Amino acid sequence: MGKSALAMDLALRFNGEVINGDSRQVYRGFDIGTDKPSAEDRRLVPHHVLDVVDPEQQFSAADFVRLAVEAANSILERGKLPIVVGGSGLYLKALVDGLFPGPGRDTEIRRRLRRQAEAEGLESLYRRLEATDPAYARKISPQDEVRIIRALEVFSLTQVPLSVHFSRTESSLKDVQTVKIG
Repeated sequence: MGKSALAMDLALRFNGEVINGDSRQVYRGFDIGTDKPSAEDRRLVPHHVLDVVDPEQQFSAADFVRLAVEAANSILERGKLPIVVGGSGLYLKALVDGLFPGPGRDTEIRRRLRRQAEAEGLESLYRRLEATDPAYARKISPQDEVRIIRALEVFSLTQVPLSVHFSRTESSLKDVQTVKIG
């Protein structure tokens, strides 16, 4: 039995509704290869956070958390059980563990850091990260350009290391009992 089938079974047994946690199923038209629930399944059990944005739109983990929490609260208000199912570890982690309270993207800073990586090598950015946030630098690969740039971007914007931001992270579900099935 797959994740979606299990979620359907649980929803039918325990008066629940399903909240999609798959990062591709949020997009309209991404039906092939994502195992979206069938029209029949959607008639039997309400599904939320499914087909909510067009493919050309950006949708972040923060967007997912906001919509998932809204859906869960609405489901609970109706006396039903919210069941989150999905394949995106990032979305589920963001929902259960929270997102750090740092700044959003800054395209100009990212562009500048990418140019520096191209000109001087990614190692130069990693050394800079080691100097500003040694705790986070130890957790990631020196070849992880995306995470290195994000950490330096956040530090540039806040003068606070990303590892400190992470330590201040709180879950949107901190007062909710959750059960994880994997």
